[in-house]
Amino acid sequence: MRIVIAGGHGQIALRLERLLSAGGHEAVGVIRSPEQAAALRDAGAEPVVLDLESAGVDEVAEVLRGADAAVFAAGAGPGSGIPRKDTVDRGAAVLFADAAERAGVRRYVVVSSMGADARHEGDGQFDAYLRAKGAADDDIRARSGLDWTILRPGALTDDAGTGLVRLAASTGRGPVPRDDVAAVLSELLDTPATAGLTLELINGSVPVSVAVRDIAGN
Repeated sequence: MRIVIAGGHGQIALRLERLLSAGGHEAVGVIRSPEQAAALRDAGAEPVVLDLESAGVDEVAEVLRGADAAVFAAGAGPGSGIPRKDTVDRGAAVLFADAAERAGVRRYVVVSSMGADARHEGDGQFDAYLRAKGAADDDIRARSGLDWTILRPGALTDDAGTGLVRLAASTGRGPVPRDDVAAVLSELLDTPATAGLTLELINGSVPVSVAVRDIAGN
């Protein structure tokens, strides 16, 4: 498969690109800065420099054309300020979805966040982040032109992945290594029957492939 990943230099995205490349897939990472390209090539991915905050839908659709799947893994990041939560965490996700539909790419997997809710209250940056992610999720779930899956990991850690997770519509809060998030994303891309699901992910006791297979079609 050819898989285009928005936010291709992110910590989860780089891990996913390594997994996809090792599995014989063609990974393409959309990045903002040319300086990030070497890291993507090291991960086995093709870098494409494109700023999703300023690009138009046709420009993004051209990058997606011919892909088998799109993954939205971009984020404004900590310290980016409240306005960019909306322009990146919501706006770029919606733009990427618009472009996927225009390019005829149905499979669309989103890295969201546990607690994402467009009606979340609060004035802090993380509150704004949860509202932006929730609004993006709502927009994507309303689209009949996409076979979407939304993944909402718990608290992300840099611990080594165990390959053992809990994946369900509701898991309760908990941590999860970025390694295991990437492994679940890779498995979701290989499992079209997970389309239409919003899933939470934390540490658990079930192997990734089994967890995805068990939830598929539910």
